[in-house]
Amino acid sequence: MTTDPIAEIDPIAQTVASLMPKAKAELSELVAFASVADPAQYPKSECEAAANWIADALRAEGFEDVELLDTPDGTQSVYGRLAGPEGAPTVLLYAHYDVQPPLDEAGWTSPPFTLTERDGRWYGRGTADCKGGVLMHLLALRALKAAGGVPVTVKVIAEGSEEQGGGGLERYAEQHPDLLTADAIVIGDTGNFRAGVPTVTATLRGMTMLAVRVDTLAGNLHSGQFGGAAPDALAALVRMLDSLRAEDGSTTIDGLAADEDWRGLTYEEADFRADAGVLDGVGLIGSGSVGDRIWARPAVTVLGIDCPPVVGATPSVQASARAVISLRVPPGQDADEARGLLAAHVRRHVPWGAKVEIEDMGQGQAFRADTSSAAYTAMADAMAVAYPGQEMQTAGQGGSIPLTSTLAGLYPDAEILLIGLSEPEARIHAVDESVDPQELRRLSVAEAHFLRRYAESRKA
Repeated sequence: MTTDPIAEIDPIAQTVASLMPKAKAELSELVAFASVADPAQYPKSECEAAANWIADALRAEGFEDVELLDTPDGTQSVYGRLAGPEGAPTVLLYAHYDVQPPLDEAGWTSPPFTLTERDGRWYGRGTADCKGGVLMHLLALRALKAAGGVPVTVKVIAEGSEEQGGGGLERYAEQHPDLLTADAIVIGDTGNFRAGVPTVTATLRGMTMLAVRVDTLAGNLHSGQFGGAAPDALAALVRMLDSLRAEDGSTTIDGLAADEDWRGLTYEEADFRADAGVLDGVGLIGSGSVGDRIWARPAVTVLGIDCPPVVGATPSVQASARAVISLRVPPGQDADEARGLLAAHVRRHVPWGAKVEIEDMGQGQAFRADTSSAAYTAMADAMAVAYPGQEMQTAGQGGSIPLTSTLAGLYPDAEILLIGLSEPEARIHAVDESVDPQELRRLSVAEAHFLRRYAESRKA
């Protein structure tokens, strides 16, 4: 039991606090599944086991119509519905159970798929992104049941391929538009601006990815015999990639606007440097405020390059090279149009007449929430209870959650909120990902109070 004052005056907070040991044990079980949605890296059975765990947890809470949905990308999403009082609004709660691969397992301080407590945090892949989100939803619902009942009809959807960007759930939702319809949607996959600072995410950048292959020769050549005249595919690729940035590092793609300003919570440069782990003496790239650069403007990143590794490299002129390019697209820009501009830019900057092949690797649209909605008012009130003395902040997120835009398109009248456990110290997608259990506790309290307040607002 926590000694936080909120738990002494609020029955919901008391219940959540009492459930935290169980939540830790459950999250430990869920983290133990290596549910990377890529069978080339981990067995598909790991994802299937995680999906079944969530389905069983929903059934144990009285959910009806619990299903494992076979989505078009070959993965499974978990769906369940808990009926509320007659005439009550419907709220959809979202999380995903698939996770990023652990990267360098030897680099983890503790095993990535073993939840380990250290210095007050719980470490393990998926603790914050986003298996912890599953537990956040469960804790909120359990607290409401203990306090008299859940005042809304709840639908839960736990996606199985969000991290891989397979688009399976988006396409499934489009094919079954009645399944996820709701009055409000809580996406539990973002995070507070900083631990202890209650935050809703109002904007998400979209994303488009391309694989670019460059060919210049019939085969590799001896660099001493042919170098200096033979066109080097790797050098050609480097030139093409360099054209995507201005001298200051700003993204510069022909025809794509990159001058929008962020109007919202201020992200101080010193804080960003610390959060990002920027080395001393190394400057940030781009221009404008940090918020402009990571929330309001496009950003290109080279995700990977196929070329000879340093170890074992031979003195050869390379005949072929390949790269994957990601472009984050801010709200107000169409991801499909941005993809076309990116592809055209790459082709326009090919040197020496090199042969280029471009392959689409997926995309998702950006999102901007209506922060004036009744749901946002209810969440602000709820967060004031969970975080005494704190006012809810509104931030952007540079990342993408493709399903959000799909749901916004399918259900234009639904009020969509984004909250979650991925504050900067969580180090999601990196080695030693972790969750602050106090964030899990407080956000579960906030979500429970939100569901109450939202139900009351719909009666008014």
